[in-house]
Amino acid sequence: MTKRQLLQRIMAHLDRPLLAGMGMLMAVSLLTLYSAGEHSWDRVMAQGANILVALVCMWIVANLPLHYLMRTAVPIYVVGLVLLLGVLTPLGVSSHGAKRWLNIGVATIQPSELMKIGVPLMMAWYFEKHEAALRMKNYIVAALLLLMPVGLIAKQPDLGTALLISASGFYVLFLAGLSWRVMVGMLVTAIASAPVMWKMMHEYQRHRIEMLLDPTQDALGKGYHTIQGMIAVGSGGILGKGYLNGTQTHLDFLPERTTDFIFAVYSEEFGLVGNLILLAIYFFVIWRGFVITANASTYFTRLMAGSITLTFATYAFVNMGMVSGILPIVGVPLPLVSYGGTSMLTLLLGFGMLMSIQTHKKLVKT
Repeated sequence: MTKRQLLQRIMAHLDRPLLAGMGMLMAVSLLTLYSAGEHSWDRVMAQGANILVALVCMWIVANLPLHYLMRTAVPIYVVGLVLLLGVLTPLGVSSHGAKRWLNIGVATIQPSELMKIGVPLMMAWYFEKHEAALRMKNYIVAALLLLMPVGLIAKQPDLGTALLISASGFYVLFLAGLSWRVMVGMLVTAIASAPVMWKMMHEYQRHRIEMLLDPTQDALGKGYHTIQGMIAVGSGGILGKGYLNGTQTHLDFLPERTTDFIFAVYSEEFGLVGNLILLAIYFFVIWRGFVITANASTYFTRLMAGSITLTFATYAFVNMGMVSGILPIVGVPLPLVSYGGTSMLTLLLGFGMLMSIQTHKKLVKT
């Protein structure tokens, strides 16, 4: 086998436009991490390792035929639920007032990350099984499949992840044809229950919403993250302060600058023009995801591809909105840019599924 044949075999089930968009975002990640990490190569090398591991996993998933993806739905969902229940046991690990991790002996894992893939996969599998005669009871069962893990994650507490998984599940319900009247009813119910939900929230969660409305009431405390993020984004101006020249970053005013607030680092150094370029890359990836969704061969793959694409878009919007001060601080990373191995792996597993849906569609009867 020649090198060219080997390369063709490796690339056979990878969607090149999608891979190109992802590659540009990963390049932005490594570039920005070098600046955010005080010109240290440690975080850059660690993120590079995260990317390589995630790419290998993505390649494996992309090469799986579609019927194998369907077969993984129930096991992944059940294992995820068991692990979430395990967090509530003495094996659960607490940190900063939250119990979100599970000690499994060889490692400490965060089960909620698994459910970012497991929930939409399970719901899409369920709707595929009942596609021929969908009734309201099917939507109710699917909603229960969503609410069980979301409730366990909210109890940890991890409101940000719970909301994002709720969004991914809602997208499956929406794409499966849930009535507009029902969705409007759900929205009205959610608004009407807001006072009750407010009382049920933890104190730190209420503070985050209060700081969104007026962060200056506690500028050096609970409103600090919001204020510094807004200053960094605004101070970049049109063209930015220049690469490695961000003052909010390098004078240590900006918190969590390699993870949740990496967008503020990028905005300060590259300005509005840089932000527009970054947004264009995100829109390209999202557009490609919608193209794959539109071309999907089966009901299951359409639901799964649409949910993955819309969830990715939600991640980007929530992070940018959070850093810019138009949304509460919920601890959501900027997809494919923020430092982190778990989030990178979860995202690339989803993109691996998108690529499998795109490249295996000719093998599936429409």
